[in-house]
Order: sequence, then C-alpha cells, then structure tokens
Amino acid sequence: MRSSIPGLGRVMVFLAAALASASLAVPGSWGEEGVQYGQLGSDVTLSCAGAPAGSPVQWRRAGAAALPEGSAIQQGALVLPSASLASMGTYSCHGEDGGLLHAVSLRLGHLPGVPFVSCRASDYENFSCSWTSSVETFLPTRYITTYRKKSLTGEEKRRNKNGHVGLCLQDPSRPGTCTVHRSEFWSSYRMNITEVNPLGFSYRLLDVTMQAIIKPDPPEGLVVEPIPLAPRRLHVSWKYPSSWPKEPHFQLRFRLQYRPVIHRSWSVVETVNLSEVITDAFAGLEHVVQVSAKDFLDAGNWSEWSAEARATPVRDLATTASEETTTEARLESLAEEPSQAPNPEPINRSDPLEKMAVLVSLGIFAFFVLAAVLIITIFIWLRMRKHGKDKTKPNFLVAATHLKALPKAQIL
Repeated sequence: MRSSIPGLGRVMVFLAAALASASLAVPGSWGEEGVQYGQLGSDVTLSCAGAPAGSPVQWRRAGAAALPEGSAIQQGALVLPSASLASMGTYSCHGEDGGLLHAVSLRLGHLPGVPFVSCRASDYENFSCSWTSSVETFLPTRYITTYRKKSLTGEEKRRNKNGHVGLCLQDPSRPGTCTVHRSEFWSSYRMNITEVNPLGFSYRLLDVTMQAIIKPDPPEGLVVEPIPLAPRRLHVSWKYPSSWPKEPHFQLRFRLQYRPVIHRSWSVVETVNLSEVITDAFAGLEHVVQVSAKDFLDAGNWSEWSAEARATPVRDLATTASEETTTEARLESLAEEPSQAPNPEPINRSDPLEKMAVLVSLGIFAFFVLAAVLIITIFIWLRMRKHGKDKTKPNFLVAATHLKALPKAQIL
C-alpha cells in the first residue's frame, strides 16, 4: 500500500517510512561493503569509484570473458539495460594500465509487495500477528511492526496528544511474528506491518479487535478412562491451556468429540466443566477422544483440537462370563477326548431345530401358494358366470317383443 492514509494511519505510515528510509540510508546495513542492489527488468548503472574524471576505464566481469549483451560504458560508468538474474555477479573497473580501481558485487531483485497479515490472541492479555511476503524479491528483507490503539480514553488523549505508536515486538526465535503485550480485551488496535528491502518498502494496515481474534490454545492434559462396571461409559477430564490466565471473569467452555476407532463419524458434546462422562460408548471398542476450547461468552473462535486420547470401555460382565465359560468348556472337552483316526464319512452338523424351522417355513409358503391359486380360480369362475348371464338377457327381450307385435289370432 503506497497511498496516503489520513488521520489514524498517517502517524504510523510516517514512522514506518522514517525507519525504512533510515535502513536504506545506512551504508552496509544490508550486508557487506561493496554490494550494489538493483531492480530486475530496469537499467542498472555501476559507477567506477576512484577513477579520475574523464579518464578512460575498462570494465570486466569475474568469471566471464565478456560483459552482458547490450551493456555500455558511459562516462566511466557501466550501464546494464533491462538487467536480469543472469546479469548478477562481481564487476570491476580498471585504469589504462590495467590496475584495479573499484570492484562491486551486483544483486538484483524486486520491490517489496504488500505483505499478507493475520492476527490471533491466545489469551485476553496479549495478541500476536504473523505475516508472509506477497512477492519473492530475491533480496534481504526486514519488517517494521508497529501498532496504535484506536479508541483512547480522555486521560490517554491528554498523555498522547500526537497519538501513541508502539512497537509490536519481534521474537528472533519466531521469524515472521510479533506480539503486543498487555493489550486490552475490549479495545481495538491498528497494526502496521511494513516490509523493507534495499530497493524500497511497502506496508499493510490492519484493524484488530481483541474480541474477534481471540482463539485459545487447545486444552491440555486430556485423560480418558473406562468406568468399572459401566460397559458404555468413559470418563474424560482435561485442563485449561497453560497460556490462558485463570481469572474468574474470563472463563472457557469446551467441546468434546469422540468416536470408536473403527467408525468415521464423530459425536460432539459441549460443556463448561473440566470433565465429562460419555454415556453412549460401545462396550469393548476402543474410542478416540479430543477436546477444544472457546471463550465462555462466545467471542472469537474455537481452538484447534487437542491431541488424541484413547480408551476402551469395559465389556459387559454377563457376556464376558458367558464367553469365558464357553471357551473353558470347549478346552476341557478337547482335552478329555482321545485322538481318533479321521472318519471318511461326512459329519452331519445340522441342528434338529434348524430342520424344524425349515419345514415350517416350507409349509407356510405352500399354504399361501394354494390360497392364491384358489382365489384366482374363484375370481375367474365369477367372471365367466357373469358374462353368461349378460349374453342370455338380450335374446329373451327380443322374443318378448316379437310376441307382442303379432295379432291376437296368431297368438291363439
């Protein structure tokens, strides 16, 4: 972002620009002496420091027999038109006698782009912002990170008439992040993340509200245990994340998800307690459990899920005892029976009850078939009878009409 920002952002932009300009102006601040930076795709001019004015000079490139194509020497300086990555290297200028006058290492890259920035608060006292570059510059890069509180109280306005701009502190062990300490949960902040390299700088302004970016760390110490004599129950307990201050005014609520390991769908339960009893677990099946946290007043977002914990509910005692008894009986019978030669006749493993069930099923099926045949026969007979009556009725009416039309003498 390079356009001017009125009001609140102007001070932050001016400060970032001043710091960026200071970084650009300090010789050697980007590395060792004798390095010159240029922009890819633009004309780059290398000066021959130490050469007498107007004296002819020669330019050479280390490790190459000739200078890049299209290059030209103008008033002792070497001009590289539309420089590309292939133009990088070490160049040196020499006098008429071949003596070295100056050497410079050329590095090429791009101007910084507007960085991508996101912020998150793992508790209600501090928040952190992280960023990534939007352009691969091929050059050393630094970041200037500042913030300003948007809404100031009367006392704060009197103490900071020009607006208070603070530094979002960067941790060398966590590159690409900075932290604002002792922030206020009900306040809003404007962040300025400025990316600087030897060619220039670019920045992004981001308004941050603590209530919107609060996202606790996952709960810790998740423990899942079976409950004795309860085949479908598991006891689950956990602790607050260590990063969340234990204050009565800022509590967390929790979301518990669980499933048998062999299933894919989760069951979810919400609670404000630090423990929960699962009452619909599957006896004898291993279950996987996870828990996440969120601000009690529903501010911000749910945390990531905690690490998994697993446990298996106890098996039903009656089923377990029955299986153990059956197993022991089989083992005893196998131990008591002497070994015999193999019997070539097939073994009849059918059960009398199974035979009886098959016969009953066949009888019921035959009954329904016979009933269906009988119903169809009766239906056909009724249709045929009705058709016969309808056929004889017109002949009788014709005969009666003919008799009525004859003279009485003929009828007698």
